[in-house]
Amino acid sequence: MSPEPPLPELEPLTEIAPAPSYPFWGYLDLLGFVLIALLGSLAVSLLGSALIDVTHIKKAFVLFPTQILLYAFLLGALAFIFRRYYGQPFWQSMRWTPGELSTRLVATCGVLAAFAVMVASVLLRTPDIDSPMKALLSDPASVVMIAIIGTTLAPLCEEIVFRGFLQPLLVRSLGAAPGILLAAAAFGLMHLQEYGYSWRHALLISAAGAGFGWMRQRTGSTKAAAIMHAAYNGVFFLLLAAQQAATHGRWVGH
Repeated sequence: MSPEPPLPELEPLTEIAPAPSYPFWGYLDLLGFVLIALLGSLAVSLLGSALIDVTHIKKAFVLFPTQILLYAFLLGALAFIFRRYYGQPFWQSMRWTPGELSTRLVATCGVLAAFAVMVASVLLRTPDIDSPMKALLSDPASVVMIAIIGTTLAPLCEEIVFRGFLQPLLVRSLGAAPGILLAAAAFGLMHLQEYGYSWRHALLISAAGAGFGWMRQRTGSTKAAAIMHAAYNGVFFLLLAAQQAATHGRWVGH
């Protein structure tokens, strides 16, 4: 009998770590982030007030660098939580990826949402009240500064926090519709102070937030929600500029 051929050497088995469930973070992470955000917001607010007192420049010009600082701090805190406790990358975890809908279609949804909110504002008889936001939009230079923030940094950061971080957690616990609506309500409440604690303004902003949340859920992309948000804000800034032109340089915030 001829000897049997030797068996081939097998590669050593390596244990494959299971992919984490999504979202992999929990409500303790949310609580920690809220506390960090409150402390960061307080620190930046105090810094902004001090800069205004020392330099006597317009609030909008101080708001620009302080908002950048706050946004960087908040996103950095989230990135730290994901890396330190879960070993996960930030942008991928936030689903900052291209959606299945084209950018043009997503932006069109933002424009349509803006006009829908305008109609709802008329139906609700939303009052034109004195508010911190109206005060910020009192002159052309300030409007330009706020428009830059409102169509770039603000949609990016707000959508990451509310639709990238908060909404998936709520959707996992409550289901799609309740999760979207609850995240939108939190989004509206965040804007309550800057609109003079007007419940009608908060309700309209919550409705817009629900639209951004639908986009996030529909496409699976926080980036798509941010593009819709930026287009939505852009409509109001364009209308404000048109109003300025029609009133010969007299700016009226709303």
